[in-house]
Amino acid sequence: MQIPQPLKDLIESGRDAHLVTMNKDGSPHVTIVWIGLENDEIVCAHLPRNQKVRNIERDSRVVISLEASTKSDLGLTEYAVIYGEARITQGGAPQLLQKLAEVYIGPGVKFPPMDNPPSGYITRVKVTRIEGVGPWTGRNV
Repeated sequence: MQIPQPLKDLIESGRDAHLVTMNKDGSPHVTIVWIGLENDEIVCAHLPRNQKVRNIERDSRVVISLEASTKSDLGLTEYAVIYGEARITQGGAPQLLQKLAEVYIGPGVKFPPMDNPPSGYITRVKVTRIEGVGPWTGRNV
């Protein structure tokens, strides 16, 4: 599925995203991540092989939600709920985190703030469905 431009704009705006993965027991695991876009996939980076990485390696289904700073015509806060299939690739996390830090923290920041960070992991999400309130849904809400 192609990501509509208004959703691309929201993704690249520096709003915190909530990434939901599935734990082994079927319960949801929710964490806040920085996200960006690469080749019409949503990307986020992780230095350690943490719970969300292990969950995606086992079950590729993910949901990402993010709140916009805008209101709909009805006065509702706009937000996006993005369903997708994720895959983990090894390496490149420090470079992606540096790129995202320029958006999320500000120009000129060094992130991660350490010398020789581990190569880490990148989550790549192919969008399969978009819900929420906003122009990315194609509905007037």
